[in-house]
Amino acid sequence: MSAPPASPSARPGPAHSPTPPEDPDHGLDRSALLALAAILMGVGLGTLDTAIANTALPAIAHDLNAPPAASIWVVNAYQLATVALLLPFAALGDRIGPRRVFMGGLAFFTLASLACALAPTLTLLALARGLQGMGAAAIMSVNIALIRLLYPASRLGRGVGMNALVVGVFFAVGPTVASLVLSVADWPWLFAINVPLGLLALGFGWRTLPHSTPRDHGFDPLTAVFTALTFSTLIGALGAAAQQEPWPLVAIPASVTVVAGALLLWRQAGHPAPMLPVDLLRRPLFALSVLTALSAFATQGLAFVSLPFFLEQVLHRNPVDTGFLMSAWPVVVAAAAPFAGRLSDRHPPGLLGGIGLAVLSGGMLSLALLPEQPGTLDLVLRLCVCGAGFGFFQSPNLRALMSSAPPERASGASGMIALARLTGQASGAAGVALCFALGGTHGAKTALAVGCGTAALGAAASTARLFTRQR
Repeated sequence: MSAPPASPSARPGPAHSPTPPEDPDHGLDRSALLALAAILMGVGLGTLDTAIANTALPAIAHDLNAPPAASIWVVNAYQLATVALLLPFAALGDRIGPRRVFMGGLAFFTLASLACALAPTLTLLALARGLQGMGAAAIMSVNIALIRLLYPASRLGRGVGMNALVVGVFFAVGPTVASLVLSVADWPWLFAINVPLGLLALGFGWRTLPHSTPRDHGFDPLTAVFTALTFSTLIGALGAAAQQEPWPLVAIPASVTVVAGALLLWRQAGHPAPMLPVDLLRRPLFALSVLTALSAFATQGLAFVSLPFFLEQVLHRNPVDTGFLMSAWPVVVAAAAPFAGRLSDRHPPGLLGGIGLAVLSGGMLSLALLPEQPGTLDLVLRLCVCGAGFGFFQSPNLRALMSSAPPERASGASGMIALARLTGQASGAAGVALCFALGGTHGAKTALAVGCGTAALGAAASTARLFTRQR
């Protein structure tokens, strides 16, 4: 059966002319395809910049005469700004429309990338990276909401599958792109390449991104401040605790998290569209989907932080081999995501996600039980199993999250998707640090075993959705 025609507020392109294709089973029209290209390019740039900066840290520290420990702020500034501002930008998207937030974020990201390329000192580079993270937060907070406006409900799984494909591909090629660029040019070009690509995405999206009817929910700047404080200090407290920093460095951000979180809940009580969407979390399907995402991305964080140490320090692989071996996981994720997205249009996402995360749990267990000197094929096959499981979960879970939220709260739901991903990855990374602190040389295998457990928790949460009715 064909989906009902989209409402005028959900039509792609300018507010008055283009209309969506009459038969959604025949695909998107040219205008919607250009809009999708703009969305995916923006998401790809934000994902790529997360991956390439890690690879470039030694070159940046050397060129700017900065100590390696201080250079970590090139990564931290981006991550903290992104996590802190995801929900405020998502709330703003519900207020003024996701198109405006996305285009503004993309323009800001492009300008900040130019500032990164021109930064003469580490301090200015870290500041520019924070600004870049602000732009990335705006892009990632509403990208799924925009995809929801492009695709009819019957084909939403295909749209989110394409999004998962782009994230997987850019995450996979990030270190390789960084290495290739650094082999022929200096590190500023890692950020300069974002400028023409960002301008191209802006050109695609200017006339084609879908408009939606703004909702008069209001936007409270003080609530946005409380939200930013709550999640940025939460990530800081997790990292400090995992690395066993002196207790004041753990207690202070943890206290700020508790106080800011309490003020946030008080401030937004009774709001029809709260910035931290506790109203959506009262929906069982939405809450279980968020828990599924947190568990899966925590597993990913545990794996991607611990595996390089395991491969290089335990198996004595060189860094180049390590990069190629680890690419097996995201490459398989990228291949599985569109297929899983299409399946989610016909089968329950709870079932697909449960199967995928059960496979991921088994793959993590197989990595934790690796023999002392595994062959390359043996190692790659286990990583491929993990990638297949993760790819099978991601698209159905994205579809479930967006489908379980009302259309007028699409931006808030989209923001929670990105927040769950980044918080889960940060928690996984903190878990690896704790495993190394407690387990010494066995920390990597311990982290992989913990990842087996978090994936199993995600599988249980996903399967529970089969027995939960949407309210």
